Amino acid sequence: MQSKLMTRRSIVKSGLIAGALVPAFGLIGGTADAAALTPLDVNDPTAKALGFVTDATKVDAAANPTYKPAQKCNACAQYLGKAGDATGGCNIFAGHSVPAGGWCKVYAPKPA
Repeated sequence: MQSKLMTRRSIVKSGLIAGALVPAFGLIGGTADAAALTPLDVNDPTAKALGFVTDATKVDAAANPTYKPAQKCNACAQYLGKAGDATGGCNIFAGHSVPAGGWCKVYAPKPA
């Protein structure tokens, strides 16, 4: 029987190749995940509990004292869409997309 000898060079080479492939698989998977998002329904129990609205200008300020007019999903730290996107994913509502102009009680400003 012959045993294959692994050299340090082959281990390093394999590690570099694997390290280059892992991010590529992540990009491919991320594209598929973004396409699979369904729009968040305002009647979803979690959305209702968090006061989600699709248009931040229609927030009942009396019922939501933390609301400020400039607060919108696209300015929230939880929003996963890019600048200029009409909709994007949200860390709070996993598997769903939210409109850039929406709002919920979990709003937190993006860090500067």
